[in-house]
Amino acid sequence: MNPRTHFRLVVLYVLVGLLLLVLMGRLWSMQILDGSHYQQLADQNRTRDIVVPAVRGMILDDRGVPLVRNRSALVVSVDRTTLSRQKDGGKAVLQRLAGVLGTTYPDVANRIRLCGPNVKRPCWPGSPYQPIPVEDHVDPKRALQIMERQEDFPGVTAQVQAVREYPRPDGATAAQVLGYLQPITQEELDKRKGLKVTGYSGVDLIGRAGLEAQYDAALRGEPGFRRVLVDSQGRVTGTAEEKAPDPGGNLVTSIDAGVQGAAEKALKHAIENGRKGGHPSDAGAAVVMDVQTGRMVAMASYPTYDPSIWTGGISQDQYDALLGKKKGEPLISRVTQGQFAPGSTFKISSVAAAVNDGYPLNGTYQCPGSFDVGSRAFHNFEGEALGSMNLHTALVKSCDTVFYKFAYEEWLRDGGMHPKKSPSDPMVKMARDYGFGKATGIDLPSESGGRIPDRGWKKDYWDATKKADCKAAKSGYPDVQKTDPARASYLKAVAAENCVDGYVWRAGDAANFSVGQGDVLVTPLQLVRAYAAVANGGKLVTPRLGVAVLRPDGTVERRVTAPPPAKLPVDPKVLAYIRSGLAGVTKSGTAAGAFNGFDFKKVDVAGKTGTAEVYGKDDNSWFASFGPVKHPRYAVIVMVAQGGQGAVTAAPAVREIWEAMYGTKKQKPLLKDGRLPSELPTAPVEGAAP
Repeated sequence: MNPRTHFRLVVLYVLVGLLLLVLMGRLWSMQILDGSHYQQLADQNRTRDIVVPAVRGMILDDRGVPLVRNRSALVVSVDRTTLSRQKDGGKAVLQRLAGVLGTTYPDVANRIRLCGPNVKRPCWPGSPYQPIPVEDHVDPKRALQIMERQEDFPGVTAQVQAVREYPRPDGATAAQVLGYLQPITQEELDKRKGLKVTGYSGVDLIGRAGLEAQYDAALRGEPGFRRVLVDSQGRVTGTAEEKAPDPGGNLVTSIDAGVQGAAEKALKHAIENGRKGGHPSDAGAAVVMDVQTGRMVAMASYPTYDPSIWTGGISQDQYDALLGKKKGEPLISRVTQGQFAPGSTFKISSVAAAVNDGYPLNGTYQCPGSFDVGSRAFHNFEGEALGSMNLHTALVKSCDTVFYKFAYEEWLRDGGMHPKKSPSDPMVKMARDYGFGKATGIDLPSESGGRIPDRGWKKDYWDATKKADCKAAKSGYPDVQKTDPARASYLKAVAAENCVDGYVWRAGDAANFSVGQGDVLVTPLQLVRAYAAVANGGKLVTPRLGVAVLRPDGTVERRVTAPPPAKLPVDPKVLAYIRSGLAGVTKSGTAAGAFNGFDFKKVDVAGKTGTAEVYGKDDNSWFASFGPVKHPRYAVIVMVAQGGQGAVTAAPAVREIWEAMYGTKKQKPLLKDGRLPSELPTAPVEGAAP
């Protein structure tokens, strides 16, 4: 062997030795240092972890009747991750699945695609890593075909699950109050993990609106898990470990299903009556509140929808209908999110403001057919002159010009067009004391705050609209000019005025404010709370729907409380005077016709009509009430957008609700002795949950 060959052999031996040392080192690292890690991976190859969702708690009315409950259903779900590992992306599996379910491949494929900006429903809005339900009404025979032929359906499962059900007791839908569920998204899961929030899993449905969202943590429960043994084809051969889920709590609410159903029915009748009277009547709300506690007894909104539409997926047409203006945006609660000019129902605030500002409570005031505010005449309803009267009669007959005079004189005392450094603005301040212009704090998400305009708001609005007003001041309104030249000329003059000094709080702004017109916007919930405060002697309560959370065995987990009520800065004598005036409205005032023949001995009802003008639309119809007058328990309000006069459209609906609660000669009362249950229901209704 020559030296060169010998050298090559030595190098080869060294390389082989080094390779053997590296191999032995790697073996030692895998078996000794990382042995437990690879043991775990090996175990995972023969086990699968399955999240077991918790049964979501029910939502109950004040008597324990389910407004939302669960039913058992066979649900077929598809795992996108498993399908993606197939050579064809799972197309063959989905085709076989469509054949078993009696549908088409495109239908199943569409259900498991992920929602996005350009993806129409049906699609999956949740996490891509969780099983996606494709059918929740599966026939047991079809489900058995899937489970017995698992090798043909990798990634497909059929399990009994709890599905949300809406029984509608006494016709009570309460869709906007209850809310709905949707799958949790991957982004939400990641965010919650980052915040170290526990209790959520990839198979969870979470509340997106209403009580389902507000009390999601209490209703959801804690999911369990099951670790199963599988063979090489993924078939389950046994169970290695299991932890049962903890069911969610049951939420007892203050909603009374009977009264809720009656309110929805009365609101529907009001909408129909408005349309019969030649008005569009496109939206509305009906509210019943316990004036002493702030508990919400009924909250009806129109247009509404069937909340079961969310169960089992929703089509694009259905989804568009819920959000679209063509169907009236039924997802919006007109009670908590609708903002409307209140009209004369707002005068309970203006009376208190005027008296606080020094006008005699028992004084005598003139009610002419019109009153000049600066250079413009502001008219009574239909220009009617009612002569001299006190404030009691001003409420009963709903005289506007009395309040125009108050507002104009207060505006002048504040400096008029050149206000003082610190103007008093008594009517604005009193409106805010009544709770207008800010959210009430009800236990529902996405509540609107309404709008109480003042000098600051006027300046901000001018800053935002000055450019458009100045442009219109030059070009005018050519589209309006074609159909209404006089209106176009008026609008151009207004635009020119606003362009120059639209930031100024004018006398007309103050006058409109005094009667709930102009830029004033309130929600029906704010108004019912204000009337409750008048009725209960000045307590501005915080509205509440939740009463208590019950454990599955019926014991109390926690009670839902509200903050202490605020106090209205109004003398009790003034509130008593206002109550007396409102009591006359239903007997000899603007609502006497609507309450003709009403049994005031059974329940004495006080109230106030409101007819609010809306530019370019028909008037909004309001009626706000409380009763019994001497010992008030409830406040009831109905509002119909574009419903016409308050006395004609809204007032009869309010009467219908009172008669449903207290009964008539022909119908039994929903409330015994006019009272709601004072105790919690002892346990959930048997059989409501699977």
